[in-house]
Amino acid sequence: MEAVPRMPMIWLDLKEAGEFAFNAAVKKSAVNVPRDFEGCSTLRKYFGQLHYLQSRIPMGAEQEAAVPIAWTEIFSGKTVTHEDIKYEQACVLYNLGALHSMLGAMDKRVSEECAAGAFTYLRDHFPHSYSVDMSHQILNLNINLMLGQAQECLLEKSMLDNRKSFLVARISAQVVDYYKEACRALENSETASLLGKIQKDWKKLVQMKIYYFAAVAHLHMGKQAEEQQKFGERVIYFQSALDKLNEAIKLAKGQPDTVQEALRFTMDVIGGKYNSAKKDNDFIYHEAVPALDTLQSVKGAPLVKALPVNPTDPAVTGPDIFAKLVPMAAHEASSLYSEEKAKLLRDAMAKIEAKNEVLDQFMDSMQLDADTVDNLDMYSHIPPVLMEKCAALSVRPDTVKNLVQSMQVLSGVFTDVEASLKEIRDLLEEDEAQERKLQELLGKVPAPQGSLPPPSPALAEVGKECSKYLEVHEKASFTNTELHKAMNLHIGNLRLLSGPLEQVRAALPSPALSEDDKQVLQNLKRILGKVQEMRDQRMSLEQQLREMIQKDDITTSLVTADRSEMKKLFEEQLKKYDQIKVYLEQNLAAQENVLKALTDANVKYAAVRKALAEVEHKWNTTVQTLVASYEAYEDLMKKSQEGKDFYTDLEGKAAKLLEKARAACQAAEATRQQLLEKEMKKQPPPRPTAPKPPLQKKELEAEGPDAADLPP
Repeated sequence: MEAVPRMPMIWLDLKEAGEFAFNAAVKKSAVNVPRDFEGCSTLRKYFGQLHYLQSRIPMGAEQEAAVPIAWTEIFSGKTVTHEDIKYEQACVLYNLGALHSMLGAMDKRVSEECAAGAFTYLRDHFPHSYSVDMSHQILNLNINLMLGQAQECLLEKSMLDNRKSFLVARISAQVVDYYKEACRALENSETASLLGKIQKDWKKLVQMKIYYFAAVAHLHMGKQAEEQQKFGERVIYFQSALDKLNEAIKLAKGQPDTVQEALRFTMDVIGGKYNSAKKDNDFIYHEAVPALDTLQSVKGAPLVKALPVNPTDPAVTGPDIFAKLVPMAAHEASSLYSEEKAKLLRDAMAKIEAKNEVLDQFMDSMQLDADTVDNLDMYSHIPPVLMEKCAALSVRPDTVKNLVQSMQVLSGVFTDVEASLKEIRDLLEEDEAQERKLQELLGKVPAPQGSLPPPSPALAEVGKECSKYLEVHEKASFTNTELHKAMNLHIGNLRLLSGPLEQVRAALPSPALSEDDKQVLQNLKRILGKVQEMRDQRMSLEQQLREMIQKDDITTSLVTADRSEMKKLFEEQLKKYDQIKVYLEQNLAAQENVLKALTDANVKYAAVRKALAEVEHKWNTTVQTLVASYEAYEDLMKKSQEGKDFYTDLEGKAAKLLEKARAACQAAEATRQQLLEKEMKKQPPPRPTAPKPPLQKKELEAEGPDAADLPP
């Protein structure tokens, strides 16, 4: 069937323009358009600009600027005049549909778009009383004719493309449906009287096409039955197609040769299919042939597109040449629309702010942050502040060694000073003891405490200096002890920082989480992510809404709209916000479920949170301690050096004082010997008594270097 000759199509004459007090050049180019698609474009532009004009200047019926407009009526040839610019628009729109029908009837039927859109817009938006050719009945007839012929074009294309048999059958069935509607309009007595002679011709062609395309539909239903191996159904469909084609042939008398040729071609196809199918079923398949009315009827598939008409579409009409003429009423309407937009925004923001307040309070009470809820990442590496200290010590490998050596030197000097001061103190105590012993020998009785004569000035000075040095040493000893404690506290940390980084990392505390703990954390982080996603989406939707409202200017539409339709226009325009309002409502409604899930997750997280907080505290303390040890190094070295300098100076002074003490003690001892010898000479010779036992060597030594020389 893809090679079947094409059936002729009905096309409509264009109306001729008469008087209209408009610019002559514009009028000429708009009504005498070329019979091609460029002409369609010109008519659309002219129609759009007329729409812009009538919305600004009162040129409608019985308005101040109305002028006579004349067009010829198609069927009678009479000139019809109205003082209404809408009449000009209606006639131009009629010609647009008529020109499309003319182009559609040409040989190149490459598009299923049709002229029905222009006639539909004309029927729905303009009065039907302008002229007979634009009456309601005629427009309905034109609409169904155009839809049928457009569907016929689609059928031709589908057969050429070898589409599936069932689809082709449905497309053909829809052609029949459209033509039946057109036929009913043609059979109407009022329509018949309006059309005159052409009514019979159109009706005969349309009736013939109804049977013809019904035959094509059943032909392809039979082909589908053949594909499904339903051989009994195939016979009845092909028989029905043959019957309907015979009816079409009867109605085709007087039709042009192209129609007769198409019918003969189709008869060859259907007749051959029927004979072959019947023979095969009678001798091979023996399937029962069902009655046609027992089979499911073929439902039409309306796949054609009526060309839409939008008089304010700038892509079609071009720019509004009257754009600068904005009536005050349009400004007032625009203000009213702005208030509607503001109300919409206020309502949305009230809901958003209420939900945000609840969310902020909830999150503040939870004290949860998705980025720091577990801090597990911080335990996998050494913090930068510690890495900096490790790097600094890596280029100073002798840090610990220098500190230890410095403290050892300090300890040595400290010990030397302490030894010198102890020796001085011992010398002074020994001198005091010898002085007491001398007094005992001279006085024959033990000398009471404190009754000794004052020491020599040299010894007194030594004692005074020694006391002063001992006091300084005692104070410095406390400082030295604290310095050693500090060194012992930090030396281990400094050794750690100077060592391998793995040891440093190992020294930092880290959490030991079970698989359940990790699952709790993952769930909490996932829900916190949902919270943030909800926040971000809410902010994005709010921003989109604000931008849409800011850019939404319908002043141009208001200029061209009828004042009685303002409310309806507002409602239609505000529908553009419906989708974003739905998204916003969904976002706000989701908050309750998200927060409930977060509450449940937080309860499970409590124990893990406590454990992590403890580990984090230990980790921070350890890091701070290690950093403090590094920063204490310079201070320790400085104080160690100051200690060395102090004790070196004190050691020199103590050494000198020791020499001075030795000399003073020796001088005091010599004085005691002289005093003892003098006293011995003053005493009378002793009466004979029993011999006194000699002093033991130890006692002599205790009494002084010269005691051994005393007489018995």
